Amino acid sequence: MNQIDHPRLTAREDTFTLSGTRIVLADGIFSGNVTVEDGIIVGLDTGPAPRHTIDLEGDYLVPGLVDIHTDHFEKHVYPRPHVRWDYTRAALAHDAQVIGAGVTTVFDSLCVGATSDNPERGEILGPMIDALEMTQAAGMLRAEHFLHLRCEITDPNAAALTAANIDRDIVKVISVMEHLPGVRQSRDLTAYVQRSQKRTGESEAIIRAHIDALIAEKAEIGARIWPQIVALAKARGLPLLSHDDTDVEHVDMAANDGVAISEFPCTLEAAREARARQMLIVAGAPNILRGGSQSGNVAVRDLLNEKLVDILASDYVPRSLLDAAFMISADPDLDFDLPTALRMVTKTPAEAAGLSDRGEIAIGKRADLLRVSVHQAHPFARHIWRSGLRVA
Repeated sequence: MNQIDHPRLTAREDTFTLSGTRIVLADGIFSGNVTVEDGIIVGLDTGPAPRHTIDLEGDYLVPGLVDIHTDHFEKHVYPRPHVRWDYTRAALAHDAQVIGAGVTTVFDSLCVGATSDNPERGEILGPMIDALEMTQAAGMLRAEHFLHLRCEITDPNAAALTAANIDRDIVKVISVMEHLPGVRQSRDLTAYVQRSQKRTGESEAIIRAHIDALIAEKAEIGARIWPQIVALAKARGLPLLSHDDTDVEHVDMAANDGVAISEFPCTLEAAREARARQMLIVAGAPNILRGGSQSGNVAVRDLLNEKLVDILASDYVPRSLLDAAFMISADPDLDFDLPTALRMVTKTPAEAAGLSDRGEIAIGKRADLLRVSVHQAHPFARHIWRSGLRVA
């Protein structure tokens, strides 16, 4: 299912067994063997290892990671401010970093619509999608790439851009977002003004006047674009996420429109309301590693303490998923064992995105697998298989 049919990705050993490993299932860990046939897990057992196995020497065997949100591709398109890189080369560089982080299924979160800070996003969207489709069809990518379209409702062109791209086979997830100072993520206007002053050199008065004008202009646009994006996603049965919910009202508006996932809630109040509305909650793994939010929002650790996280996304650091899962499970003050922590970066995001064929080590599932060692509390992937093919 959802596998690219290309000679390079289907040329694999018909059958092999991984032995001498600590196998992390969705609900436990056991030492034993995993047998793979034609890219599918066909055997799990604790018996003696058969001859001619691949001995993993006591390392962990965990499912390939599933990242439901990373905007890292854009950072390779713009490796420096005002330096635009070739889209195909950017896609290849992005894929290398993703697979090196142990992510075998990635949802590249591309912005649909421009913002005042990033006016080029409307222009680069199409070429970025074209590059991902071409490189994946040619067997040039080692992770499997899907699209998570992040639709900026403050851009009047966002609905048209979404409609122009939503029917591409690679598109699997839609989210709605609203990037305005003083709204959602950038609630702390004083901090926003200070950052803008450092960037532009303008006075506080000029920046605040600009903010007032921007909010007056964009609020009406957002009210029109939000329902159009929601309708496009619902008509196609695609999972819908609301981005940066900050107030209870944000969550209620999303839930009332059939949005099932709250992504990166900015406050405890919003996360609690999302749980009360039976929404899944996505949090950022970098927040865990940094010990807090880079923009002054709620710490993910506080969400974890109240069991208000279902999925971790890498957001802007692909490597953060593996680190966060092991860090959470090793923290004596957090009540998460390793299988539970890893579910947040494997099984749960896969299921939330409608991919039932991966995300756990189980009979009949795709053999997306990581051999993981740990040195001085740092996990690292030594071997990586996707659909039974060794890709790293």
